[in-house]
Amino acid sequence: MPAGRLRVASYNTRDFLDDAAVAARVVRAIDPDVLCLQEVPRRLLAGVRLRRFARHCGLRATGPHRGSGGTTVLVSDRVRLVEAAHHRLPVRWPDRTRGWAHARVALPEGGEVTAVSLHLSLRAAERERHVAAVLAALEDVDPLVVAGDLNEESEGGAWRRLDLPGRLRLVAPDGPTYPAHAPRRRLDVVFASPSLRVLPAAPVAVPDSVWRLASDHRPAWVDLEVANPPVP
Repeated sequence: MPAGRLRVASYNTRDFLDDAAVAARVVRAIDPDVLCLQEVPRRLLAGVRLRRFARHCGLRATGPHRGSGGTTVLVSDRVRLVEAAHHRLPVRWPDRTRGWAHARVALPEGGEVTAVSLHLSLRAAERERHVAAVLAALEDVDPLVVAGDLNEESEGGAWRRLDLPGRLRLVAPDGPTYPAHAPRRRLDVVFASPSLRVLPAAPVAVPDSVWRLASDHRPAWVDLEVANPPVP
């Protein structure tokens, strides 16, 4: 059986404070199999609003995201959800809550991947602590994709902790993602296990004028080849 193809995207939607309908149109244009979200609504009617957004994207939610600091993962009908969970990370009061979410999905061809959505702190030391905690929780997980808004670029300590030879490497295409109207900083990225090969992908046609209507971030995405498990 041939290896499977998986498109993973990461998107900070700024709590749907911009035009969520336009953001959903952007997601449909990207057409991911797995969408790692940051800054989704966390309080009043948060679950209802997220499920509505997922439907408009043509995707499915992976469970209640309370306590995950506004992170979650949506999946398409092209993959099977094996398991998912949302996790809290400790922060200093009254800072914004932080957390991470993960979903393990199975492809029709037979391979499985665990995808993680991560939104790191504005504090450098806290970013490093949070990445260390997440990676420790995922120590035995492979293949793995970690995607999200790092709130730092490649010179940052949390980024360097994720860019681990033999464990994870940056796979998202080059290019800044923030701010959406005139990107200058590369904050939104995707890292993946070495066993997940990056595949060439056709460009997604979204006019520059649309990005800024959807969120203050632009999404990042990548197509990955997922090998099938060995036959026993």
